[in-house]
Amino acid sequence: MESAKHAGDAAVAVSKAYGVETMFTLSGGHVFPLYDGAVHEDMRILDVRHEQSAVFAAEATARLTRRPGLAVLTAGPGITNGVSGIATAHFNGSPVVVMGGRAPQSRWGSGALQEMDHPPLLGPITKLSFTSSGAESVGQDVESAFRTAVAPHRGPVFLDFYMDHLFSPSPAHDVQTQTPSPLEPDPDDVAAIARLLAEAERPVLVYGSDVWMDRAEEAARDFAETWRLPVIPNGQGRGILPSGHELLVTRARGQAFAQADLVIVVGTPLDFRLGYGSFGGSGGFPPSGHSGGKEGLAAAKPTRVVHIADAPSQLATHMQPAASAAGDLSVVFWSLGTACGDAGVKPDAYASWVSKLSDAAAAAIAGDADLLASGSDPIHPMRIYGELGKVLADDAVVIGDGGDFVSYAGKYVEPKQPGNWLDPGPYGCLGTGLGYSIAARLARPSSQVVLLLGDGAAGFSLMDVDTLVRHKLPVVMICGNNGMWGLEKHPMRLLYGYDVAADLQPQCRYDQVVTALGGGGELVTKPSEIGPALRRAFDSGVPYMVNVATDPQVAYPRSTTGV
Repeated sequence: MESAKHAGDAAVAVSKAYGVETMFTLSGGHVFPLYDGAVHEDMRILDVRHEQSAVFAAEATARLTRRPGLAVLTAGPGITNGVSGIATAHFNGSPVVVMGGRAPQSRWGSGALQEMDHPPLLGPITKLSFTSSGAESVGQDVESAFRTAVAPHRGPVFLDFYMDHLFSPSPAHDVQTQTPSPLEPDPDDVAAIARLLAEAERPVLVYGSDVWMDRAEEAARDFAETWRLPVIPNGQGRGILPSGHELLVTRARGQAFAQADLVIVVGTPLDFRLGYGSFGGSGGFPPSGHSGGKEGLAAAKPTRVVHIADAPSQLATHMQPAASAAGDLSVVFWSLGTACGDAGVKPDAYASWVSKLSDAAAAAIAGDADLLASGSDPIHPMRIYGELGKVLADDAVVIGDGGDFVSYAGKYVEPKQPGNWLDPGPYGCLGTGLGYSIAARLARPSSQVVLLLGDGAAGFSLMDVDTLVRHKLPVVMICGNNGMWGLEKHPMRLLYGYDVAADLQPQCRYDQVVTALGGGGELVTKPSEIGPALRRAFDSGVPYMVNVATDPQVAYPRSTTGV
C-alpha cells in the first residue's frame, strides 16, 4: 500500500526538478522517507556498501553530466563516513547535494541513536551546511541547497533533516529552478590579458576541469585554434583538444613551462600540480617574478602568469599574476578573442614556438615506444598502458584511483573526447574509484568504463564491486599490483635509507575478491598476457578485474611530491 505524502516526497520532487535521476545511498532508518519519496517520484535508488562510495558516485555524476549529484546518508556515522567524498567534491568544485538524516527533534538532547549536530563538522568543506527548519520548509530548503550548489563557483552543499520532520506531512512546493546568470568578466581585465598575448613570443594555455564543468570546451578549443596557441590540459581539461591534435603539447609539458614567457591558466587553481604558479627557470628563461641579476638571465623577460577562473573566489591569492579575470568561461573566451583582435595579436607569431613544442612532444612519444611495448619480466607498468591504448574506444571513460600506477595514466592516456577522464583531483583522496565507476556506467551506458587502480587504492573500496554486480553495472578494472605503497616507499628509502609501513602483499589476489563478489577476473604475470586479458575483460559483460603483477623496482619518475 502506498504511504501518505510527507516531507521526503517534497525533498525528492525538488531534486528531480534540478535534474537528479539517481539517489546514491546506504540504507539507514533516519532517511526512510527520502527513499519513500524516491519511490513515489520514480527516482532510481542505488545503494552502495560504504557511504564514501555514495558521495563519490554523486560527485562523479555531477562531473560527467554537469548536473547536480545527490547522495543521501543516514545520521551520525553515515554522514561521517561520507566526509572524504564531500571534501573531494569541495576541492573539485562539484555541485553535489548531500542530504542527511538527524535524530528526532522531539528527542534532541536526550541521547537518541546517532544523535549528532552535523552541519558544524561539514561547514568548512561545503558552500552551505544547514539543518532544515521544519517539515513545512523542506521543499524550500532543498531548493536553496541545489541553487547554491550549482551557482559559480560550484560545490557541495550539506542539508540534514530531523527524522520526525521527514515523516511529517509537507506542503507541495512550487519549484522555481534557476540557471545562474552568466558572470561577465571585467572588460579591462580581458583587455590586459590580450595585451600580454600580443607581447608574448612563447605563450602556453593550460585548460583545467572548470573549462569542462562550465560547458566552455567548444569556446576553449576555438580560442586555441584561432590564435594558434599550444595547450596543456589539467584534470577534466583532458580531451578538449583530442589526442593527436597539433596544438596539444602535453608530452612537452616540462619544456613548455620552463621556456614559456606567458602561461595562461584557465579553470584550475595555481596549486602544486602547476608549481604553485611559478614557471620558467630552465635554458636561460627565468621563473615567474625573476628580476634579473645573473649574467645570461638579465636580458630575458620573466615568465608572466595569467589566471582565469569562473568566479572571483577562485583566483589565486598566494601569488600575484600579471593579469587575471573571472567570469563565465565561455564568455571569457569569446571576449578574449575579440580583445586579441583589438590588441593586434597575430596567430602566426607563435608558429616557430608551437612547432618546437610539437617536435618535442613527438620525440617524447617516440621515445616511449620501447617501454610501452616492454617485454621485461617482471612487467613494467608502462606495458599495461601500451596494451590499453590498443583497445580503448574513442568515447571510453577512464578513471584513475591510485598513486604511482595512475600517474602513468595521466601521462600516457590522452582522451579523444572531453568529459571522459576522472581522477580524485587536488585533494588526492584514494578510494574514489568504485563510486566513480558506478556513476560512469550510469552516465555513459554505451561507453567503455575503465577503472585504473593501484593495489593500495583497491583496499579502500573494492567491496563495492558487490554494488556493481547487484545493479548489473559492468566495469573493467585494471589493478597495477606492485605489492607496495609506491608513492611512499621509494621516497622514504631515498630520505632515510629504509622504509616502514609501505609494503602490501606481493601479487595479492584482488581479482579473486572481484570473482567472489560475483564478477570476473584474473591475475596476469607475463607481459604477453596483458592484451588478451584486457580483451576478455571488455567482452565479459560483468565487473571484471585484470590484476597485473608489476615490477616493484620501477618507480614513477615524478618531479614533485605535492608538498
